[in-house]
Amino acid sequence: MDFLQIFFLMTGLFAAIGLVYASATGPSSRKQVQKRLSGVRYRHSESTDAKVESQMKKAMAARKPKVAKAAGSGSRTEALILRLQRTGMGWSVSQYLYASIGLAVLVGLILFLQTGVPLLSLIGGLLIGAGLPHMVVGFFIKRRTTQFVAKFPDAIDLLVRGLRSGLPVTETLAVVAQEIPGPVGIEFKGIIERIKIGRTMEESMQVSADRLNIAEFNFFTITLAIQRETGGNLAETLSNLSDVLRKRSQMKLKIKAMSSESKASAYIVGALPFLVFGMIFWINPDYIGAFFEDERLIVIGLGGLGWMGIGVFIMAKMVSFEI
Repeated sequence: MDFLQIFFLMTGLFAAIGLVYASATGPSSRKQVQKRLSGVRYRHSESTDAKVESQMKKAMAARKPKVAKAAGSGSRTEALILRLQRTGMGWSVSQYLYASIGLAVLVGLILFLQTGVPLLSLIGGLLIGAGLPHMVVGFFIKRRTTQFVAKFPDAIDLLVRGLRSGLPVTETLAVVAQEIPGPVGIEFKGIIERIKIGRTMEESMQVSADRLNIAEFNFFTITLAIQRETGGNLAETLSNLSDVLRKRSQMKLKIKAMSSESKASAYIVGALPFLVFGMIFWINPDYIGAFFEDERLIVIGLGGLGWMGIGVFIMAKMVSFEI
């Protein structure tokens, strides 16, 4: 089996994986029908609650992040810049690309020196070079998001106390920026700086909402925007929002505790084939060495990796719960 046959076989395999992924994550016809029925119900309903819910949905749809567009290299670069900003580490796109390329070259060179198989070295280097930096960035984004969500209800409580004491909204935002440490204080400092240079408070907060992409902060932004349009007791509204966010965090912890056993089982089942393969290769390299030398076994091994990747993806979706 020559290199061209291997190339076409791998292309077909990855195309099949892409089709499976698209069918699993594509839009559902049932969801589309429910969405249309909900729109008709909101449009023709006389209930005040239904109209308020409709306005909330429209406000949330209008304030979704608009940074990453559907296609185009420019939008992909902006999406990468946005991800790097969410880490809070001050990394640039050039640093990310240099790290990815350097890691791909290093891993590919090590694999080639160990196995002498160019195809395996190329695929291994590309996978590690593209995947590991992406996972590291995702880890830092998740850590910063967790820190933000943990401190955000305290920031809202501080806002409520400032508003009840008679301070204007902008001054209470400045107090939060000074008193609350971590990502919350940093984001509120950015909001205050944008207000000082002449941007409106709603625009300044929307910039942070687009960059953070955190549901709790989106609720806060929408609450302030609706209150500025309709009026009312802002302190009482924010106090209720703080209580809702705390209950939401408690619910997330309960779900995490209830699903921990299933997640542990999924991690063990997903990692077991790779661990067994590595242990056998370490104990008896000659027994597994044919997978790095024979082209047929290389193709079989890559196909097995692809199907195991699909299985891991499905298990991850099964144990992933969001509220």
